[in-house]
Parts: sequence; C-alpha cells; structure tokens
Amino acid sequence: MRRVPLGESIKIIAQGSLNWFTDRPIVVSFEVTDSCTCYCKHCDHGGPRDDSKVLKPADYKKYMKVLHPCVVQVSGGEPLMRKDLDEIIRNIKSDSGVPYIILVSNWSLMTEERYLQLKQAGADEFCVSLDFPDERHDEFRGLPGLYRHLSQIVPKVAALGYDDIVMNNCITSANVAEVNAVADKAAEWGVNINFSAYSPRRTGCRDYFLNTSEQLSVLNEGLSKIKKRMNGSHWITNNVSTLDATIRYFSSGGIPACKAGLRWLVVTSDGALQPCSMQFKRYGLHEQARMVEEFTRNNTCDQCYVSIRSYLDKTFPQLVHENVSEFFSFKPRMKDNCRASS
Repeated sequence: MRRVPLGESIKIIAQGSLNWFTDRPIVVSFEVTDSCTCYCKHCDHGGPRDDSKVLKPADYKKYMKVLHPCVVQVSGGEPLMRKDLDEIIRNIKSDSGVPYIILVSNWSLMTEERYLQLKQAGADEFCVSLDFPDERHDEFRGLPGLYRHLSQIVPKVAALGYDDIVMNNCITSANVAEVNAVADKAAEWGVNINFSAYSPRRTGCRDYFLNTSEQLSVLNEGLSKIKKRMNGSHWITNNVSTLDATIRYFSSGGIPACKAGLRWLVVTSDGALQPCSMQFKRYGLHEQARMVEEFTRNNTCDQCYVSIRSYLDKTFPQLVHENVSEFFSFKPRMKDNCRASS
C-alpha cells in the first residue's frame, strides 16, 4: 500500500490517540444504503431496499462534527448505488485531510471515470470484495458477470498508479483453500490483498464457518504461506498478529472482549448509531457514551472477527506500532518480489 504523507499521518495519529483516551470511536462505518447489486451467500443485505429515509449528503458533516473519527468506512449495501456518493465523501472529508476514507464496495458499478471522481472527492482507499479467483465469485455473490468485470476494471484502474486498491477476501468454508490463489490474482492485477473472517451472526448460517479439523488444517497451511509471502512488504495488508488471531477465531469458535460501540461503531443509512452492523441496538447521534455504558461494557458477543475489529482489537501500543507506523509514514514504498507464490 502507498504511504500516507507525513503531514496527514500526524493528523490521523493525533486524532486517533485523542479518541482512544477519551472513549470516542477511532473508526466509524457509514452504511450509506441498504440496497445492493448482489445477493451474497454470507451477507444479510441483498438486492434493492427502501432507501427513502437515507441520510442526505450534508447530514454526514453533522455526524463527523460529533463523532470525530480518524478513519471512516463508507459501505452499504453497495455504496456505488448512491448517485450522490461523491458529495457524501466530500462532506465526510475535512479540509485537513482527516479522516482517512475507505470505500468498501463490490465494484459491480465501478468505472474508471467514477473511480477518479471518488478519488477527487476524498476517497483514500478502495476495498473491493473478491471471494474466489475465478467465476465462482459470481455464484457466491449472486451476480453473473461480476468476476469478468473485476478482471477488466481492477487492472485498468490499478495501472493509473495510485496504489489504493485492496481486494478483500472473506474466508469461509467454501473458499478457505483459495487464500493463496486469491493473493496470486491480486498480484496479477497489481493491487493489494486483505483477509477477513466470515461471521455466522450476520445470517445465522454456520455452514460457511470453518467447522472441521480438515478445514482448520487448510486454513493453517494457507495462512502460513501467506505470512511467508509478506516478508516485510505491505501488499498483503494484514498484520501477522491479525492472521494468527483469525486462526484462533475459527479454532475456538469465537473471540471474546469485543469493543464494538467504543473503538468503532456503525451509522445506519437512516442515521442511527449501532455498535456494529450485526448488533441492532440503536442510539441517537449524541448517545455514543450511553452506547458504551449499556452495550460495550456488557457485551458478551464473540461471533465475529471482521476487518474493522481485527485492526482495532489491540492494545494502544500495538495499534500504533502495527496499524500506524507500518502504513502512515514518509518512507517510500519498498520494492519487493514477494508477490509471486512459492
């Protein structure tokens, strides 16, 4: 991944540190729509929804003034279904360059023109779902032709040289054997790769959880190879500790001590605050402190290890070392030959 300029890095680090010690969220995920172009097997969203009550672009500025996150995820549903997405991002981004904005999308509606428009509006990183390194991705996402579209648009946009595209592979029982093949595909397309873990809480279905010793063995072997391929470079954006915790999550059936509502939270498409996208206790804009007292302090849920949690489920020194010093600096990107599978 590209390095964030030093001046912007300092602002992000400063805001994140302040939020940590004042019990404000470091990351906020804005679900700008509940509608989606896909019908994914591992997701509780899918297809068109009633978007008549979604927040207007100008509303997001009000949420930013109250919550002050240093990182924002813009997601859905499928956020590219919002015709006014550029304007939403402009209202989230401040003149100082904070927050760091990650657009989470399936890219079914992405074009080169729209990519450049979203970059100009203030998007810093594009996180793109990739479950399989071939047309099996279409079947899992319920959208024929999606993989072919990705195989064309991702390399085309990557060739522009901004180094801001991250393919996200959600590990399930269906694709656990494909983690290195997906990494190979990301390398072929000239982009980065991130691994996250399936949560059965979203749909209530445990079929895609890793339920057998054979599946866990395949996961261990696959992620061991991934860790060897990292070798000090950043095209695989996970930390080693996160990959190790992913193995523990699947092996034990969950990870306790979730800090949803405190370290991160979700703003729903109609403006409610939720601890996460899978906990539906709703709060008002000015009620994050009440959320922490009522929900976070008593939260016993251990059923996810999604990306947003995996990056923040750390001690403060570890967070700074792993998720800040490695990616936010003035050092040039290292050239490496570690993308090739071995």
